[in-house]
Amino acid sequence: MLRFLVLVLVLANGIFFAWSGGWLRAYGFGPAPQSEPQRMAQQVRPEAVHVLTPAEYQRVQAQLKADHEPKSCLQAGPFDATQVAVLERALPSMLPVGAWHFDAVTVPERWIVYMGKFPNDEALVKKRGELTAMNINPQAVGNPSMAPGLALASFATQAEATTELTRLGQRGIRTAKVVQESPAGAASQLTVPALTEPLKLRLADLKTALAGRALKPCAK
Repeated sequence: MLRFLVLVLVLANGIFFAWSGGWLRAYGFGPAPQSEPQRMAQQVRPEAVHVLTPAEYQRVQAQLKADHEPKSCLQAGPFDATQVAVLERALPSMLPVGAWHFDAVTVPERWIVYMGKFPNDEALVKKRGELTAMNINPQAVGNPSMAPGLALASFATQAEATTELTRLGQRGIRTAKVVQESPAGAASQLTVPALTEPLKLRLADLKTALAGRALKPCAK
């Protein structure tokens, strides 16, 4: 009996050794594989895997956050070549490279009902206040040669501007006149296509370089 038990134990150990070694897998017996060398062979450029440092991880997180922030598209213009050069010097300190571009546009001639030149800025501010009290909303002129001056209204044709001058004369405006602020021609338009709120705050310092133009929502 003792010999039989010893034989059974030896046989059981042999079977377990063969099972654990995977020798019986061809017959459907064996432990679950603990490694998958076939997956190692399927890797694509494992040498390209890079473990991020804490600083790199924070930069990636910041970029992902910026990518998911609401964005708006703003435009301003038109600008002549000199004004574009001023903007190209100012923009890199405010926006990332590639965050803006200039598009060529054709601008029609512009006629304005004009008041000026005023002797100084104080006189301009005083006249603006008088016009505002008359429910007239004057704008700064876009042509530097006419500054300091005010545009009471602007039109694409001289005839339209003359009609408006007559109407304003009936309201008591006596010193205004019709002038051509700019001829028809080629110009450039600034577009910032994906502006986040933090970047929009930076553009507050761009007011001077915009030469009186305002950043407005992009035309759809």
